[in-house]
Amino acid sequence: MDKRSWTGFWKKISIRYTIFVYFTISALVAMLLSGEALYVQMSRQLDEMVQEESRAVLGQVNRSVDSYLRTIMKLSDSLYYGVIKNADLSSESLNSQFTLLYDNNKDSIANIALLSKDGELLEAVPAARLKTGLRVTEEEWFGNTLERTDNLHFTTPHVQYIFDNNEQQYRWVITLTRAVEITYGTSTDQGILLIDIRYSSLRQILEDITLGNQGYLYMIGSGGELIYHPRMQLIETGQMKENITAAAEYRDGSYREVYDGERRDISVKSVGYTGWKLLSVTPEKGLPLSDLKMRLFVAFVAASFLLVLALINAFISSRITNPIQELEKSVNAIEEGELDTEVYMGGSYEIQHLGRSIGEMAKRIQTLMQDIVTEHESKRKSEFDTLQSQINPHFLYNTLDIIVWMIENEQKQEAVKVVTALARFFRISLSKGRSIIPVRDELEHVRNYLMIQQMRFKNKFTYAIHAEDDVLEFACLKLMLQPLVENAIYHGMEFMDGDGEIHIRVYKESDDLWFEISDNGLGMTREQAENLLSEKSHVSSRRGSGIGVKNVNERIRLYFGVNYGLAIESEPDEGTTIRLHLPAEVYTENMEREKA
Repeated sequence: MDKRSWTGFWKKISIRYTIFVYFTISALVAMLLSGEALYVQMSRQLDEMVQEESRAVLGQVNRSVDSYLRTIMKLSDSLYYGVIKNADLSSESLNSQFTLLYDNNKDSIANIALLSKDGELLEAVPAARLKTGLRVTEEEWFGNTLERTDNLHFTTPHVQYIFDNNEQQYRWVITLTRAVEITYGTSTDQGILLIDIRYSSLRQILEDITLGNQGYLYMIGSGGELIYHPRMQLIETGQMKENITAAAEYRDGSYREVYDGERRDISVKSVGYTGWKLLSVTPEKGLPLSDLKMRLFVAFVAASFLLVLALINAFISSRITNPIQELEKSVNAIEEGELDTEVYMGGSYEIQHLGRSIGEMAKRIQTLMQDIVTEHESKRKSEFDTLQSQINPHFLYNTLDIIVWMIENEQKQEAVKVVTALARFFRISLSKGRSIIPVRDELEHVRNYLMIQQMRFKNKFTYAIHAEDDVLEFACLKLMLQPLVENAIYHGMEFMDGDGEIHIRVYKESDDLWFEISDNGLGMTREQAENLLSEKSHVSSRRGSGIGVKNVNERIRLYFGVNYGLAIESEPDEGTTIRLHLPAEVYTENMEREKA
């Protein structure tokens, strides 16, 4: 089949079979990739698990060897500090005490001996004498012990060759030596305490330790000498090799190396004070899938999966291809801007659900668009009404009358104060068209308003403003406090007989900014307070602005969200307290643009 024929074939094939083929191929590829990824992941997890297990076993064995060696070292300390150092060899024998300690530890100790610095055997248990012709002073361990008197010295495993014994067999031992001080009457001299450790007792700790994935443990000395290896005989006869040269350079930790063409993970732990190193070797091998049963099982699962997949794809393709074109027509109409289009909702459950979702989305878009327009208009109207409400003709005319009366009565200083306060009042009211201003400016605005009103009412009321310094630079709505203070004067104190009091307080709690306006006026019922914040129209004073509390509450919620706003606490004849809740945000020039 040439290229043209192949292209024509694909053009004639139905969408149902196209979906079927594509789904099947995609699922098959996904299955193969998932299987490969699963295999790699399982292999990696297995390797990590084996490595972790090897490190745990290595640590446990290291603690066992360290504990074993500490026991030997304690025996050495007991012999030296408990026996040798307290004895006078010129008049007493150490045999009984040596024998007692040897009997208590003979499962792990082969010989205990005390030698003079000249190589003379002073005491030995159970050995009786040195081997004939052996000059211990020429042995390397003898010289090293006398040169480094503060250290304990461990040799590598060797056949016991120093003492004669009655047994006709070779014993493998590890010799521990240390320099000691020997007392002869009133004089002292150097000597060497020698302990032959049974190699079999140490090997018993290390052998039978198995690691996963064909791993094993071995131990080397500080100079790279092999102390233990599970295949030690093969290594000594040259039938096997171990990477001892590299291991001698390793420090405690984990390493990855390639030896004899095999990648393997190495973990290293130092053993106590000996300078020995305990190493675990874990070959890097993945999960073996060569087993015939495993392959047959995988093939069976794959075939079953493909069969089920083909049936599912055939069913899905037949269900979704018929109604999908009708749904596409509805979507195209919505894309053209016809949001009132009735969306097709036939076919399978998925297509029906998709159709309903698209229809609800179109309705939601319409609603959101209308809400945006309404909110924008409401915001603009609220700002406009609030700004206009501050330019109260009655308030302005009455203030000008007071100024004229003060000038006629030659109260020029008082008149200057009123004019200055009035100018500052209107300057902050305008604020270059901004709706967000600092708390400092808002308090200055309401302070000027209260000063003018106090002169108008001939000191019928007093006022106080308290604000901490750290809140003055926070942001708030412009002309937010003045309508509330105006209500406190005209509504709360209009019919009072005594002197009125108005208190304004600003403070910060956590991340919130709070304003409180309190008066000792006539107060109101709970129903009246709720009506001030409701959609019901409320009656304004004949001298008030008419904007009231509801306007301030709506403006706060528009700018800062529904979690903020205004609350009223009032009781008849007890006064009123209004609390304004805003976020504590530092004022910036572009804050209003960020809120938009």
